Amino acid sequence: MPAEPRTRVEQVVAGLTERIDRGLLRTGERLPSIRAAASAFAVSKNTVVNAYERLVASGRVESRPGSGFYVSGRRPAPAATPGPVPLQAVDSVWLLREQLNRHYDVRVGDGRPPPAWMESSEVGRPLRPSLAAASESYGSPDGYLPLRRSLALLLAERSIHTEPGGVLLTAGANHALDLIIRQFVAPGEPVLVDSPGYYPLFGKLRLAKARMVGVRRNPDGPDVAHLEAMARSSGARLFFTHSLAHNPTGCSLTLPVAHRLLQRAGMLDLRIVESDPFADVLPAAQPRLAALDQLERVIYVGTFAKTLSASLRCGYVAARPDVTEALRDLKMVTSVNSSGFVERIVHDLIESGRYRRHLRRLGGRIEAAALQGRAILHGLGLPVFGEPRGGYYLWCGLPDACDLDALSRRAASRSILIAPGGLFLPEGAGGPPMMRVNVAHLGDPRFARFMREEVGGT
Repeated sequence: MPAEPRTRVEQVVAGLTERIDRGLLRTGERLPSIRAAASAFAVSKNTVVNAYERLVASGRVESRPGSGFYVSGRRPAPAATPGPVPLQAVDSVWLLREQLNRHYDVRVGDGRPPPAWMESSEVGRPLRPSLAAASESYGSPDGYLPLRRSLALLLAERSIHTEPGGVLLTAGANHALDLIIRQFVAPGEPVLVDSPGYYPLFGKLRLAKARMVGVRRNPDGPDVAHLEAMARSSGARLFFTHSLAHNPTGCSLTLPVAHRLLQRAGMLDLRIVESDPFADVLPAAQPRLAALDQLERVIYVGTFAKTLSASLRCGYVAARPDVTEALRDLKMVTSVNSSGFVERIVHDLIESGRYRRHLRRLGGRIEAAALQGRAILHGLGLPVFGEPRGGYYLWCGLPDACDLDALSRRAASRSILIAPGGLFLPEGAGGPPMMRVNVAHLGDPRFARFMREEVGGT
């Protein structure tokens, strides 16, 4: 894939660094004046100042007040070349770590889209002066009120009706899930989860010493008969599920299954935590448990990580007021507050209309990548589970004889990140070999070449 274009500051830094490394500028030699460098690189003086400051910070250049900038005798230590994945690492902690550290070139197993998909023109504007108000106090523990009002309106578009007081802002969906687990899950308590399901949730439940009970996931949603059997046999009273563009299968809950699920939940006195991270790029009318239930027994979790920026760390919980009040108090005890700066940025993007414009582009990218990705997998002879639509994920079958751990290690040795299916099963590896693939990264030809060598295909 082509490299991202450099900024002008980066171009100046790269040009001067090359001259220093080649000995064209030697230790102790004075760099060109700001004016001369600006002319030589055809940039502004401010650009040169920023470039020189970066070189000072890197240790390649030193500043001598009143005299100028000089090549330093110090050199930054060379960056360690990332080796192949730690080959013993095919567990959920490894997969999450590698999604954050980004050691791999081919990121088919990643959970996020490429950074280029998140339009810098929409989300990269500098903070407005009005955001300075966020630094005046901790702010409300519920989160920035104008954003909660905007979210209440967005939820209404999905037929989920609540007041701003029913919305609690969090530092992302994972923070929301952590608060819910702390509030409702005691050590040793049984908890129902999708199988396959969201592996970071499994890690949180293990830390809480909960007893996870998997509920089989079908292409049209949770297997309701299996859910009832598991709830009755285990005594579980809490079910975590991901209704639409499910992670990892990409499939979505259908209306008949949603009705049956809520009916059984009422019989079993089962509380449901529904995650909906792709809500903003999915049709508002798609069936959601929170819309059918109107937040009576459903706790609804949303986030901007999958549709705006994972770095902003902004999410929310919508629930009955007594639930949001309890979670708010827990949020105060554990983290005091979420970021008022971030919440104002997100609110500004929504209210200005830039977020909706971004979503239209993002939805088109997802649809095009999904069509291409399915064609690639078909050419490799790898079947796709169900009829996924709207999110980043496909749940892909592999030959029965495939050793997923060995496949993951061989891929890692070639800087290819894949996500073995066993990591998404609460009970661990078992059943036919599967892997989660991200349509945003499937187009890299190195993945197709590797899989042809491993499993054949056209």
